[in-house]
Amino acid sequence: MKAFARYTLAVVTLLSAMIPAAAQSNDGGSSSSSIVRRGSADRSRDRQGESAQPGVTERMQQRFTTQETSDADKMWMRVIYRDLKLDNPKNTPLYYPEEVVDGQENLFRIIMRLVADNQIPVYEYLDGKEVFTHQYKVKVADMLNRFHVLYVPAKGSNEKNPKFTIEEADVPANEVLSYFVLEKWEFDSRSNKTRRIVEAICPVLHRSDDFGGEAVRYPMFWVKMDNLRPYLTQQYIFVDDDNNLPKYTYADYFARNMYDGDIYKTRNLANKSMMQLYPDPDDRQRAQDSIQARLEQFDKKLWVPSREEVIAAREAREAAEEAAEAARNADPAIASRDGDTADGVEAAAEAPKAENKSVRSTRGKSSSSSAKAKAKPKKKAAKPKSAPKSSSSATKSVRRRK
Repeated sequence: MKAFARYTLAVVTLLSAMIPAAAQSNDGGSSSSSIVRRGSADRSRDRQGESAQPGVTERMQQRFTTQETSDADKMWMRVIYRDLKLDNPKNTPLYYPEEVVDGQENLFRIIMRLVADNQIPVYEYLDGKEVFTHQYKVKVADMLNRFHVLYVPAKGSNEKNPKFTIEEADVPANEVLSYFVLEKWEFDSRSNKTRRIVEAICPVLHRSDDFGGEAVRYPMFWVKMDNLRPYLTQQYIFVDDDNNLPKYTYADYFARNMYDGDIYKTRNLANKSMMQLYPDPDDRQRAQDSIQARLEQFDKKLWVPSREEVIAAREAREAAEEAAEAARNADPAIASRDGDTADGVEAAAEAPKAENKSVRSTRGKSSSSSAKAKAKPKKKAAKPKSAPKSSSSATKSVRRRK
């Protein structure tokens, strides 16, 4: 009897402890987004439920973290800074949709939601001397105040774990018109290949003054791609207008290097940008093209081409020559122009020869004629033929016979 009473008391005590915990979990235990939409409480809760994404576990973080190449295997590395303008057709998937549509968000809204929830760290923009250490971590409140982004402290926020709530209308997604991307090109001697890795990305605000002048660009912060990649795998996008089915994620977009951007800086000892090194736009464009060509051809120039590669290059060259010949034959204007050009070149090349030949022939003729004139004696004047004898001689002979 006493054992039964003790068992009943234990059950009642356990139930009384579970009821407050369940009530607390129903009140505020559900996950919510730090970026909310203006409206009624029900709509806000529905929107929060739609935009909430499952958390990223430590195992997922390790899976999507880029495996660093050992220093012993690295034979060469080049650090490149690119400017991704979102008006470029290849970069428009980073900008659209401007507003949240069917749970789809553009890249900047995803970054701002994670930063406001204190799920990823961000680092200061140091203009070419980026250091991703705890010393250079950005305080989110200071960053929001600097760029005039309205916010309120979120529920459960404290000094060690600050969180902020930003309404969707206050997120300056339409002002982020470009991104800075930090790339690393590494040559791995173990695999004998060059890898192109996106290490960090920086959103850039474009804001003009009250007088409507030219927009000024404000780099906001750097966020490491390893910290951002697990969340980018959960957002599917479509990359062109021909296929409206989203087949790639933001992580695929950067892993496959589907973006396009100009090289605005390379890491150098003087820490100078391309504009400082090459003030002339034409010189700067040539330098950018040269750097890009060297990056793409670096690993190919390390090895002697194989027999198959030599044959393929020769066949490609012959095919190009045949195509050019067929184009000249098909277009009479090109053929006539090429023929006139060839005739002009041949005539110009043969003109000096013909002139020299004429001079030599003239000199030869004059010298030979003078030699013949000296060697050949003068002709004597022809003697006139003797006139026939008169008939008197014939008469005289007849008389003598008589």
